[in-house]
Amino acid sequence: MLKNLSLRTKITLWIGTLLGVLVLFTYMAFFMVARGVMMKSLQNDLVRTVAQNYDEIGYLPSGTEGGQSSDTLLHIPYKGGALEVEDDFLKSAGGITTALCREDGTLLYGENPIARGMTEEERRTFLDGQVREKKLGSITWYIYDRALSGENLEGLFLRGMVPSVQGERELDAIIRYLLIILPLLLLVGLPVGYLIADRSLLPVRRIIGTAERISRGDDLGQRIGLSEGGDELHRMAGAYDAMFERLEESFEAEKKFTSDASHELRTPLAVIMAQCQLALEEDLSAQEYKEALVLIRRQGSRMSALIEDMLSLSRMERKTDRYPMEEVDLSGTLEELCRDMDLVMEKDISLTAQIGRGIRVRGNEELLLRMASNLISNACRYGREKGHIWVRLYRKEEGIFLEVEDDGPGIPPAEQKKVFDRFYRGDAARSGPGSGLGLSMVRQIALTHGGNVSLESRTGKGSLFRVFLPGGK
Repeated sequence: MLKNLSLRTKITLWIGTLLGVLVLFTYMAFFMVARGVMMKSLQNDLVRTVAQNYDEIGYLPSGTEGGQSSDTLLHIPYKGGALEVEDDFLKSAGGITTALCREDGTLLYGENPIARGMTEEERRTFLDGQVREKKLGSITWYIYDRALSGENLEGLFLRGMVPSVQGERELDAIIRYLLIILPLLLLVGLPVGYLIADRSLLPVRRIIGTAERISRGDDLGQRIGLSEGGDELHRMAGAYDAMFERLEESFEAEKKFTSDASHELRTPLAVIMAQCQLALEEDLSAQEYKEALVLIRRQGSRMSALIEDMLSLSRMERKTDRYPMEEVDLSGTLEELCRDMDLVMEKDISLTAQIGRGIRVRGNEELLLRMASNLISNACRYGREKGHIWVRLYRKEEGIFLEVEDDGPGIPPAEQKKVFDRFYRGDAARSGPGSGLGLSMVRQIALTHGGNVSLESRTGKGSLFRVFLPGGK
C-alpha cells in the first residue's frame, strides 16, 4: 500500500510517526523522571516532618512545674515523670503521620495507620535515620524511624509514615495536562511537516527525469546538473552526478582492463599453443621435448602470476577480500626484505637500506611486504648496470614514509602519470618481464592503508617513489 503513495505523503507519515514516537517517549520519560522526583520529594517531606516532631518532645521529671496537660501541651506519664508533647504533633502534613513508640513497638502517642499490616517483628524493628518501604495491598508506604536522645528519652522512637499515593496524586495532575498538550503538538506538527515536504521535494521531478533519460540509453555522460544548494536534494543530485562520473570512469577502465588483460594473456597462450602444436606434429628428440615443456611451464607460470596479480588487485580495489590489520614492525620487516633482496640483485646493482628503528604501523604485513618488494624489484628491473638503490624508512609528524630511489634512466614527464596504471610499462627501454601490475598494486596497497604514493623522476637522473602511511609510532 505504501508503494503507491507519493514521497511527499510518505515523508509526512514518517514525520507524524516520528512525532508520535517522540510524544510517547517524552510522556514515558517525564512520567518516570517525575515519579522518581515526586517520590524523593515525598520521602524528604517525611524526614523533615519527623525532624520537626522530634523537637516537640521533651521529658519533665516528677514534681516539675507545668506537669499537667493543657490546650497546647500534652503530658504522658513516663519513668516517674512525664513526656511533654506539643499539640501540633498530630497534625498531618501532606498525608504524613507520626507515632511515638517504645523500642518494643508499643504506641505511646500519635498514629500508626499501618500497624495492623505489620508483623510483630516489623513493629519492634526500628532503623534509625533510614527510609524504608512497606507494601500493604496495592499501596507502598514509606517509613522513617528516628531514635530520641536526651535525659530519660532512651528507648523511644519516632516513626513517620506516608503512602506513596500522596505523591502520585500530584503526579496525576501534571500528567493530565501533558495528555492534552502533547497530542496538540502532534496535530500541529503533521500539517507543518506536509508543507515542508512539499516545498523541499520540488527538485525531485528534475532528478527523476534526468535519471530516466540516463537509464533509457547508454549515454553515461549525461548529468542531472541541479543548481548549487546545500540541502539534501541538491547534495543527492550532486552525489548522483559524481556516481555517474565514477561509473563512466569505471566502465572505461574495465574496458581498458579487459583489453589489456586479453593482450597480456594472448602472448604466453600463443607460445604455449605453438609449442604444443609443434610437439604433436613433429618428431622431436627427448631434449627438444624437454625444451618445449620448459618453455610451456615458463609461459604457464607467467600466466599464473599475471592472473594472481590481477585477482589480488581486483580484490583490493573492490574490497572483496579481507586483509586483517594488526600492528606491524615495519622496521624489522623491511630490514629482512632488504637483506634478502640484496643477495639476489641483478646487473651488479647495490642496495643500501636506511631504516629507522622501532617504526611500527597498523596494517597487513603481507601487503606491506609486497608493496616494498614491488618497489625494489621495479627499481632493479629498470636500473642501470652497476647502479644503486636506496631504501629509506623514516617517521615524521604527519606519518610514516617509505622511499625507494634508484639512479637509473628515470621516467619521462609524459609517462610519470601513467606508471601506476595497470599493464603500463612505458617505452621499450623500460619494458621487461614484469606483469605491468607492480606499481598499480603499490598504489592500491597504499590506498588500502589510508595512504598514497608519489613519484619524483628526472630523465637520466633516476627515480624516487615515496609511500606515505598515516599514523604509526
